[in-house]
Amino acid sequence: MAQLIARVTRAAALGQIRYVAPVPPAAATGVVRTVYQQMERDFGMLATPVALHAAAPDVLAACWTLLRETLLAQGPVSRADKELVAAAVSVGNACPYCVDVHGAAVTGLAGTDRTAAVVAADRLDEVPDARQRALAGWARASGRVDDRPAAPFPPARAAELIGVAVAFHYLNRMVNVFLPDSPVPAPLRRLGAARARRMAGRVLGPLARRRVGPGASLPLLPAAPTAPDLVWADGNTTIADAVARAAAAIDTAGERSVPVRVRSLVLTHLVRATPPPGPGDRRRITEAVADLPPGDRAAGELALLTALASYRVTEREIEAFRRRQPEDAALVGLTAWASMAAARQIGLRLRADLAAGPLTEGAYGDRTGPGAQPVGRAGGALPRQLPHPARHQHRQHGRPADHGRPGHRHRRDPVGAERLPAGAGVPADRRRPPR
Repeated sequence: MAQLIARVTRAAALGQIRYVAPVPPAAATGVVRTVYQQMERDFGMLATPVALHAAAPDVLAACWTLLRETLLAQGPVSRADKELVAAAVSVGNACPYCVDVHGAAVTGLAGTDRTAAVVAADRLDEVPDARQRALAGWARASGRVDDRPAAPFPPARAAELIGVAVAFHYLNRMVNVFLPDSPVPAPLRRLGAARARRMAGRVLGPLARRRVGPGASLPLLPAAPTAPDLVWADGNTTIADAVARAAAAIDTAGERSVPVRVRSLVLTHLVRATPPPGPGDRRRITEAVADLPPGDRAAGELALLTALASYRVTEREIEAFRRRQPEDAALVGLTAWASMAAARQIGLRLRADLAAGPLTEGAYGDRTGPGAQPVGRAGGALPRQLPHPARHQHRQHGRPADHGRPGHRHRRDPVGAERLPAGAGVPADRRRPPR
């Protein structure tokens, strides 16, 4: 049955990918073939958010390694809690595609749609279980610059839970750029969000119960030292190794695809906590790249939008970048680097919260904060490529108030999870035009 599901879903998965040519399993060789095989064995199907990276095999391996060793591999944290974190982070990042997928996994694992429904609707205070409510709230707020709740788990579980959060801050950005708003076919969406989620949960629930041992993806990438901003993973040697390898591979891809002045610009804005641009606020991005050489400005606009507001990337930015770098691998490399840079900065803040936050009773019933065992190496310097963050950072309360995107595939606001025909229930100024 599992092999049948994997075969049936292949064509549909690859058909959703935009802007780059997908690599079908029959044409996959080398690392791409190995990743596809591992994905179908361990995830149960070809996961489109991973497969979209196939034009850049090293980045594909990095994405799969990050996802597998944080979300799928067995550890002290249950798969149900990890899927909840994935869904809640995706709500915060306005990534309805990932909310659909991981909300369905939550439903399938729980046997009820109640928790997934309120998470998808961004009503986290209605999550029935208090422990999961705290965990979902932490994940939903994890991308904020400040006003984040204390971590509701002990340091011993930080590698897994921060790892899943970082993985989805990365993946949400890539999915927002390259995939549609939902993996659910239009006929199924017309049945309504709850029914579609329950139907998908019947498939994803059993797949999520598979036993996945840690470490199998590590040989896909060369070993790499742990960067200072990744010390949150030190409590789990496999995750620490996986994250170090994945980050190094994506850094290398960035060196190939992202001009050095663009990388410096993006990192500066991330460390300064520049708020995401609102709808119609393109002037801010244009002004931000004005000091770049003319040949680097298209790369600068695309990288900045991917890092700060991936749901606002349109064909305009993609086409402008392709005029200078037409290769699919370059497009994947730039967006992956920008996505990972943003995710790493978030991980750094979450680790600082855990090391310096107030002592509380955690969601797992034990003590968190500085009175518990230390997580990773004390202190932890900033990564070599990052300037020191400003002490007074901009206050940003979760996702932007309006996720509408002018001129192209507008993403709906995740508040209000009922999934009706495209555009239904969405204000006219937020609907994407027909394509």
